[in-house]
Amino acid sequence: MNEHLLKLLEESALAVNVSLDQRALALLDGYYRELLMWNEKMNLVSFRTPEELIIKHFVDSLTPLPYLAHPQGRLLDIGSGGGFPGIPLQIACPGLHVSLLEASRKKSSFLKHLLRRLPLEQAGVIHARVESVMNGRTYCRQFDTVVSRAAFKLSLLQKMGLFFLAPGGLLIAMKGPRSEADEDENPGLILRRIACHDVCLPRREGQRKIIIYQADK
Repeated sequence: MNEHLLKLLEESALAVNVSLDQRALALLDGYYRELLMWNEKMNLVSFRTPEELIIKHFVDSLTPLPYLAHPQGRLLDIGSGGGFPGIPLQIACPGLHVSLLEASRKKSSFLKHLLRRLPLEQAGVIHARVESVMNGRTYCRQFDTVVSRAAFKLSLLQKMGLFFLAPGGLLIAMKGPRSEADEDENPGLILRRIACHDVCLPRREGQRKIIIYQADK
């Protein structure tokens, strides 16, 4: 990133209540460069301008950070794609142990390369379909936090959270402003909604809802 983009990243992160130190900025800069390089070969993210990429992907991925109850715990990013939101969250919160669950072989290859390149020792990639993972017991109730960025319907995310979350763990759903957040929850599930936050991205780059559920303790 040039100086303008680094300043935009730092100031925009502050606008969503996240402070980035020099280490985090350097790692996000490296992430940005690798992402641009690989995006020429495969469709990892879509954006029109570098500024849009910074805010709609990097800064947007940081918005759940103030709501993490376990900053030293285990977080699962379901449907990670190009690494959002899991990698920015791990960079900004280095004590966090992050697992990136991604079904695409190409995207998983990028994520594995990125974790080696930066490097991020507290993060790993699970290359599998979420349905396949849920057919086994390896990851059942293993995570303090499960997060997903606009990838699944809330009803399906609740089922995933019920499987992956440790007792008392949080499911954080990052949804668009007109989500199904106000629909009735599935009464058969043991996740209860404890919060719903409206977030405005800087520079009028959009809004989202952060919907938080908790598993029974």
